[in-house]
Amino acid sequence: MPEKGLLFILSGPSGVGKGTVRKALFESEGIGLKYSVSMTTRHQRKGEVEGVDYFFRTKEEFEALIAQGKMLEYAEYVGNYYGTPLDYVKKTLADGYDVFLEIEVQGAMKVKEKVPEGIFIFLTPPDLKELKSRIVGRGTDDLSVIEERMKVSQQEIEMMSHYDYAVVNDQIDSAVSKIRCIIESEHCRIANVLGSYEEMIKEW
Repeated sequence: MPEKGLLFILSGPSGVGKGTVRKALFESEGIGLKYSVSMTTRHQRKGEVEGVDYFFRTKEEFEALIAQGKMLEYAEYVGNYYGTPLDYVKKTLADGYDVFLEIEVQGAMKVKEKVPEGIFIFLTPPDLKELKSRIVGRGTDDLSVIEERMKVSQQEIEMMSHYDYAVVNDQIDSAVSKIRCIIESEHCRIANVLGSYEEMIKEW
């Protein structure tokens, strides 16, 4: 029976660069993580790939999965649903693989309720001015949506105390390096290795 994998959750305010950091992390050498692709009802942006960046679904399809209990977490954010399909996460962890989620703050708090042993990483901007600049720079939202996102982002930053680690996304390579260090340190944590050694002693 394989040792159960660890669940890592990367979250943070909209526009902080969660997707960019996650992609760079998975492109780095020897990462050994399984990425759980999130599901959303928002519009598919140029360059995004179905099943790679997100599973894009209609509101009706998403709500049907909620009713069936097939979402680990979900949240409504600026008029759209975001969430994590449950079956993939459960099976992958049980098979002994680490799973990495990149999700919104609301969703991360729901995962914490269900999986408190998960490792929660908050990706934060250098400051709010830089955060607004990044959101505007996307060129995907009108001014009213940008202002709404900034208001929500300030509320989300206040949720940082519920996380295990904070990583400032000032430089992508630096943020990736810090996240890799967190992953490595968690695999050395006594609580995460004790079970396998207790099993070893029993068998001896």
